[in-house]
Amino acid sequence: MKISKIFAIASAAVLMVACGGSAVEGSKEVRDLLPSKSLTDSTSYLIGVNFGSWIKGNDFGEINYNEMLKGMKDFINAKGNMQDSTFFDQFKVDPNQMNEVLDGFIHKRRAYTGALNKEKGENYIANFLKEEGAQQTESGLAYRIIEPGNEKKAVSDKDTVWVDYKGTKLDGTVFDQNDNINFTLDRVIKGWTEGMKLVGEGGKVQLVIPGDLAYGEYGNRGIEPNSTLIFDVTLNKVGTFVEPAEEPAKK
Repeated sequence: MKISKIFAIASAAVLMVACGGSAVEGSKEVRDLLPSKSLTDSTSYLIGVNFGSWIKGNDFGEINYNEMLKGMKDFINAKGNMQDSTFFDQFKVDPNQMNEVLDGFIHKRRAYTGALNKEKGENYIANFLKEEGAQQTESGLAYRIIEPGNEKKAVSDKDTVWVDYKGTKLDGTVFDQNDNINFTLDRVIKGWTEGMKLVGEGGKVQLVIPGDLAYGEYGNRGIEPNSTLIFDVTLNKVGTFVEPAEEPAKK
């Protein structure tokens, strides 16, 4: 019988709990080999942390912890061999549906998170544009030029820029920060590619980048789907791209 990888991992963790909670047998010399209560408590706690990390990392939101605990207990108390075709008949929901149920749940959660972030971003940008000096391009990029810099600007997506920057989420969380880092404009998110052409060397700009110009509906490591991101950037230097000269044809 095919069992999902996730269920197999969860089952292994639950079996650890089950084994730890079984009646203690053996002589005193044998029982003394068991982990101490302190070690058992620490292990139990870290198993919970591991599950919590998985739940949070997959954007499960507020799950029903009572049902989760019931599922753990049901597995611990289940009778028979897990390889037996009737083993899963003991559960409220057939564990063989794990992938299907999880996929449906995660899909709905992702759709909700993406829609919520898009709504929050639109509201934030609408308020941002009411502030003095705030502007918006046709693509939807909102920005405010703090210092315009000199006349030398990036004009090509192949140009290289040297920048200091700080990236924050709408809640103020700093998710990325670097000083004097360089990159070509065709290797970054669309909002950066466009925004770095708005100021010259020595200039400073604040970019408010909507999700479709950032990491889109799938997000990125630590960035939720459709997240609007704020970058405070100082443009230190522009390296203009020069097309390599064609070598003369050999005779």
